[in-house]
Amino acid sequence: MRHNNNPPLRSDAQRNRERILDVALAELTRCPDVPLSAIAKKAGVGQGTFYRNFPNREALVLEIYRYEMQQVAANAAQLLEQLPPQQALRTWMDRLAEFAMTKAGLADAIRLATSAPGGPAKPTHTPVTDAAELLLRANEDAGTIRPGLTAEDFMLAISGLWQMTPADDWRPRATRLLDLVMDGLRAGAARP
Repeated sequence: MRHNNNPPLRSDAQRNRERILDVALAELTRCPDVPLSAIAKKAGVGQGTFYRNFPNREALVLEIYRYEMQQVAANAAQLLEQLPPQQALRTWMDRLAEFAMTKAGLADAIRLATSAPGGPAKPTHTPVTDAAELLLRANEDAGTIRPGLTAEDFMLAISGLWQMTPADDWRPRATRLLDLVMDGLRAGAARP
């Protein structure tokens, strides 16, 4: 019989954790330095329950970031099941832009959490990079983008998304930027 060192959370504990994360995402996006006590109160959990799940602000912020990035990454595979590769890639780029803008407050919270001396390192974009790789390979196999592009190239090419702010009229700019990147990806494709 195998023993698991990490028993699954009881369902009520799991619900508490998810409720804290949902409330924290909304509150931190609205106000990056919202007090943790306000998040606990709004989530309807006691301080003890809150701190058992998230011993400090950094742990909470990084868990939200990890969860959100996982959602964006998972979306790539879903789109590939529903759309042709080229359309899936372009749609996913729009979702990534939406994520970048709607989570701008969260980005501020991450900066605050990771800038403290001895604080945690800023999380990497690994799940998103993996998702980009999946989409690029599907397009390369279909001959719809130039061969040999890496996910790192792609992430660098779209990094302008993170220079925009929600206060700008960001949608038309993001569309222009991502259309330009898409044109560049198609240049030299086997099937233009």
